Amino acid sequence: MIKQALVTGPLSPVMVQTTSGRGFTVDEIADRCMERLMLVSRDAPPVIRDQAVAFKDSMRQAVVYFMAEAVKSDRTSIYNILMNNGQPEAANLILKEL
Repeated sequence: MIKQALVTGPLSPVMVQTTSGRGFTVDEIADRCMERLMLVSRDAPPVIRDQAVAFKDSMRQAVVYFMAEAVKSDRTSIYNILMNNGQPEAANLILKEL
């Protein structure tokens, strides 16, 4: 994965992330999600910062879990559509990496 910040003026930088030959993984998307959901200040008192980091980590685990479940559910839906349309080989490829 390639990650680059583009600074274009007084606004916050725009982050661009790309992959080559694949889509983003659940973990990569979860990391992007957590960057948007929660920012932990480096200047916060250590006890509060440690609690915030621990909470952010537990939130990330939940995001990863439910995103993985969503991927599985979507794959199951696609599998069923392919099977119902007489494409068992393609259907089995859809579930291959689960």
